[in-house]
Amino acid sequence: MPSALDYRGLFDASPNPYLVLDPLCHIVGANRAYLASVDRTLDELVGRYVWDAFPGEADQVEPMRASIARAVATRRPDTVALLRFDTPRPAAAGGREERYWSVTHSPILDAAGEVRSVLHHPIDVTALQPGHDPEPGTLTPAQSGIFSRAQHVSETNLALEAAHRRREQIFQQMPGFVAVLRGPRHVFEYVNDAYVTIAGQRDFIGRSVREAFPELADQGFYELLDAVYRTGEPFAARAMPIRLTGQDAERAIDLLYQPLRDGSGAVTGIFVGGYDVTEQVRSQLALRDSEERYRTLLESIDVGFCILEMKFDAGGRAVDYRIAEANPAFARQTGADVAGLWVSEFAPDLERHWFDTYGRVALTGEPVHFENQADVFGRWFDVRALRVGDPAQGRVAVFFSDISDRKRMEEALRVLNASLEAQVAQRTAERDQIWQASTDLFCVATLDGYFVSLNPAWTQLLGWAETDLLARPFLDFVHPDDVPATTAAADGLARGEPQLTFENRYRHRDGSYRWLSWNAVPREGRIYSTVRNVTAIKDQAAALAQAEEALRQSQKMEAVGQLTGGVAHDFNNLLTIIRSSVDFLRRPELPEARKARYLDAVSDTVDRAARLTGQLLAFARRQALLPEVFDVGEKVRGVADMLDTVTGARVRVVVSVPDRPCFVRADLSQFETALINMAVNARDAMEGQGTLTLSLACGAAMPPIRGHAGSHNAFAAVSLTDTGPGVPPDLIGRIFEPFFTTKEVGRGTGLGLSQVFGFAKQSGGDVDVTSRPGEGATFTLYLPEAPATTGSGDEAAADSPGSPIGAGESVLVVEDNIEVGRFCTQILHDLGYRTTWATNAEEALSRLGTDGGDFDVVFSDVVMPGMGGLALARELRRRLPHLPVVLASGYSHVLAQDDAHGFELLHKPYSAEQLARILRRVTRQGPRRRVG
Repeated sequence: MPSALDYRGLFDASPNPYLVLDPLCHIVGANRAYLASVDRTLDELVGRYVWDAFPGEADQVEPMRASIARAVATRRPDTVALLRFDTPRPAAAGGREERYWSVTHSPILDAAGEVRSVLHHPIDVTALQPGHDPEPGTLTPAQSGIFSRAQHVSETNLALEAAHRRREQIFQQMPGFVAVLRGPRHVFEYVNDAYVTIAGQRDFIGRSVREAFPELADQGFYELLDAVYRTGEPFAARAMPIRLTGQDAERAIDLLYQPLRDGSGAVTGIFVGGYDVTEQVRSQLALRDSEERYRTLLESIDVGFCILEMKFDAGGRAVDYRIAEANPAFARQTGADVAGLWVSEFAPDLERHWFDTYGRVALTGEPVHFENQADVFGRWFDVRALRVGDPAQGRVAVFFSDISDRKRMEEALRVLNASLEAQVAQRTAERDQIWQASTDLFCVATLDGYFVSLNPAWTQLLGWAETDLLARPFLDFVHPDDVPATTAAADGLARGEPQLTFENRYRHRDGSYRWLSWNAVPREGRIYSTVRNVTAIKDQAAALAQAEEALRQSQKMEAVGQLTGGVAHDFNNLLTIIRSSVDFLRRPELPEARKARYLDAVSDTVDRAARLTGQLLAFARRQALLPEVFDVGEKVRGVADMLDTVTGARVRVVVSVPDRPCFVRADLSQFETALINMAVNARDAMEGQGTLTLSLACGAAMPPIRGHAGSHNAFAAVSLTDTGPGVPPDLIGRIFEPFFTTKEVGRGTGLGLSQVFGFAKQSGGDVDVTSRPGEGATFTLYLPEAPATTGSGDEAAADSPGSPIGAGESVLVVEDNIEVGRFCTQILHDLGYRTTWATNAEEALSRLGTDGGDFDVVFSDVVMPGMGGLALARELRRRLPHLPVVLASGYSHVLAQDDAHGFELLHKPYSAEQLARILRRVTRQGPRRRVG
């Protein structure tokens, strides 16, 4: 038995040319005979793609590529019977030589049965082609034998090629789609044009069905092909649905899978055939839908419908007919269910004219429409009849409606018309009685503004005689203030627009006016109106409005009284502490320790009074805010960190804040105070024990709150939820009122939530509360979101350590109050400043002149007669932009409406230390001002 080396030797020594390819058509080997036939070396060919090594035209390359693909797909040899492929001439001759070949491709399988390589065996059959016969005596005996065998192979291959082409021509001409699949992988060997038309342009030959049609994975076709190949049983189906990529709708095909067998009867492939029946299926569905719609229509309409089959005698006269088909309305209209019966069976005495009419329609095909009575049913019918189907069948379609009620009404109308004149006279008299006796006003007017007819109620109401009203345009009687609206209403009537519940005032003969409410409609160039006197209603409405205003004023006074009483109570408490402390401080023998304690009490009480004032202004939305842009989430976390000291250890604080920043523009101090006030309120509600949850929602819409309109703009919603007993429903509407509290005496003034309410409103937002008894309460503060800011860099530097004592800087004090002015200048002297006092803004401008004199800073009150402090600061900003200005105010409606407009602001009451620090800061930072 020869070794593998012997086989390679035989391959190389064979006189027949061989080329070895891998399944992807790369050259992996060739024997000497092949290299000699193409005048190449093995090194020039191995590793190259075959079409790069032997380039050719498309009609040369494609048949060979398809043959290789079939051999790989089917694992069986495949032959190209005749192919022209020119080869290079010897170097001495140059150019290319016309050559013809018969090529066989044989797959070489590995141990697993997969194609490892393809043996390309070309046979030169150029000599067999016309004009290429070899010269007699030029061939050796061996060459003659080879030539004879080649000629036989060529003839056989030509016959096979001709048969193959005839088969392809037959398949190509078939109206249905055809494909041939080989092997268990169902590899395409052939498809006709109809197949491509349905499936679209794809790479079919040499590819498996699964590769060419990945979209069929869940449609069952792979499984059907596997079953046919496995069992050898054909499969056929009609109108089978298929979905293909690139096609908008599902298609329907008649499909046949027929197994192909070899000589031993084994299945080697599958013949696929069929037709695209999508349009037929759609037409059938459309027809079925149409029939269903018409059937549904006929069964649902109230019009009776039936199909009659006429019976004629030998003379062509209709003698009977059968109800072949009827809709449900037939029985309702006739009162009889006679479908399938002959008329002679259920109505032997039916009038003759019915037979004659329907018989004429069946014979002539002329439709009819008539009304007639059917005594057998005791009813009148409106009938339409037409011939349907084959005239020889004598079928008539009838549509009919029961008009018995209409006929009875027509008879009643005929009787009524006989006495119409008397009835009209009676109705006219009745109308005249209503016209004359009605207390409402009736009138007819022309479109150009004159009354045509009036009932007596006009004279009774306005005191004018009918002749006076008819003689003048009706606008002459209208109140001057109502003339424009009345003219507009008249124009609307002229355009055909009714004017309903239109009101104006008409002049009485004595010069007074009456309110009238009109319902007017235009008809054929006239205006027809009914008018009501609503003067009493108007008077009552005015009286009611006056009473409501008086009630509101009373409620306001009650609220002011409550507010005043609460403020007076709290301030009297604070003044008691201050008065008592001052009395003790006047005693010369008072020890220093007790003197310090009373001084601290006075200072603390002043701070409490300032906070009380701030809370009142916050509620009234009159506090002066210092808004800035800040990240709400960051500040909420900061407040939450300090709430343990406010709420106590038994209250668990939970924070839920998103990671992304959320910016608002508001007074940061007031914002933090509002959160603390709500937290303290929640702590008291939970009696010092429970869970307090702080959460933030960004980009939230603000809902309507307490009757105020909401907003779809972006808001930051800060919510505090407690686990207390909740707020009773009857108290929710009052919890933001000043001095309203449910706490025990001494545990709060009732201004905390009022301050939150005022701060929210003044900042462009609101505060809401939701609660269910026993389930806690949630307070939500809404503040409008603002764009992020990186800051202007104008923030003042932090105070340096040390005592805030001046260094002889010159301060212009502007204060109209004598006591405050004296006290302020004394404080500044004690703090090391030089002071000049001006009692108003005009005097201050005069002292400053055009260059600011030698003043280093201006310290001015905001509220002054004449030019206020804010106006003075603006003027100084314009004249002397280098000169710092500090404003002081306990309250200013101007500052409450906006902020400090970029100027430093010191709130009254202020301490000497606060004044010293702010003066130290502005004088140290030099000629510099904030941007408002």
